[in-house]
Amino acid sequence: MRPLQVADIVIWVLLALIVVVVIYPLWFVVIASFSNPAMVSTGKVTVLPVDINFGGYEKVFSDSRIWIGYKNTIIYSVVGTALNMIVTLPAAFALSRVDFKPRRVILFLFTFTMYFAGGLIPSYLLYKDLNLLDNMWVFILPGAVSVWNLIIARSFFETSIPEELHDAAQIDGLSFFGYFLKIVIPLSSAIIAVLGLYYFVGHWNDYFTGLIYIRTDTKQPLQMVLQNILLANQTQQGGAGNGGQSALQQQQLADQIKYGVIIVSTAPLLILYPFLQKYFNKGVMIGAVKG
Repeated sequence: MRPLQVADIVIWVLLALIVVVVIYPLWFVVIASFSNPAMVSTGKVTVLPVDINFGGYEKVFSDSRIWIGYKNTIIYSVVGTALNMIVTLPAAFALSRVDFKPRRVILFLFTFTMYFAGGLIPSYLLYKDLNLLDNMWVFILPGAVSVWNLIIARSFFETSIPEELHDAAQIDGLSFFGYFLKIVIPLSSAIIAVLGLYYFVGHWNDYFTGLIYIRTDTKQPLQMVLQNILLANQTQQGGAGNGGQSALQQQQLADQIKYGVIIVSTAPLLILYPFLQKYFNKGVMIGAVKG
């Protein structure tokens, strides 16, 4: 093993700095969420939590709406991601087939929608005519396919699934759909994991749909519930009935609640990611470089 050169040391130092810059903000939010808010506001919380205090989490989880929001978001995310995969994978595979003659025209029509859209008002009127307003399906059906993810999956099928497999499947008597389900899908676990994660994160973080199209509180996603909790806390802070707490204490508690809200909304994704990481690194690169 060759000794470390100056260039190697510089690279390792730069990588360490980048890791710190990326990870530290998240770590600070975590420790600030259960540290004494007075210590956080005075800058005494830097690396480790100080005077552990779970007041922010108690305030968040004491609101029964948080569990309704969690349930709704899990339903929207799971059902939406399942529909996304059911639509995206067959469409991408069909568009990857050279023997599918209209594929260039269809792909152009898909791509056209990436750059040109009707806008908010036409979309609202369309959803209204389709009876999607204040309906859980407004989170799922309009975004059934992402053109960007469709293109990624198409590139994967073109570059990573040998055509010889199709020839062998035909010799064995497999139909086109049997070839897709029994051979292509099992060989596509990496890209399925990546697209599934992309879609799931998109559904989980969907805030705008609930803001514009949902009016019933019991149908609101987690992101809207968390926003309402923050707004309610700010209203109480600015009004009377602070329970003997000073304005400074109320502001400090509000800041702690904000940190707690960030953790509550991102924790499921942080837990999910390590299980998909081994597929994620491979799936992102597959199909990116030909040859």
